[in-house]
Amino acid sequence: MDTKDLRALGGIVLFYVVIESLGVTCPILYLTGISCAGCGMSRAWLSLLRGDLAAAFAFHPLFWLPVPAAALLLFQRRLPRQVFRWGMGVVCALFLLVYLVRLLWLEDPVAVCEPSQGLIGRLVSGILAAAGS
Repeated sequence: MDTKDLRALGGIVLFYVVIESLGVTCPILYLTGISCAGCGMSRAWLSLLRGDLAAAFAFHPLFWLPVPAAALLLFQRRLPRQVFRWGMGVVCALFLLVYLVRLLWLEDPVAVCEPSQGLIGRLVSGILAAAGS
């Protein structure tokens, strides 16, 4: 990992610390009202740290996947290009598959699709209501 990677990682961490301190746990959910593919991941890791594996899987069944994904990213320069691409492709495909299943087919209390509850939806509703009055 070079200096540029560390700065990018530091920027991401700082961004999340700031938005968490403002009460926004997920910027995508906050803006759109639709859960992101990683929704429940933090709660899953906290459950795992408390020793509750069942709750960890319930919050996000792929909570364990960022560890091998991070390893792929850390060792990217040492791995054959095809291995890295294949590994990241599998990671992305798994996240997409689980995301779609949770969002579209399961009654999942963690993954939600309520666009009217997001900031954008509320702003659009407010503008339409103001224009209609």
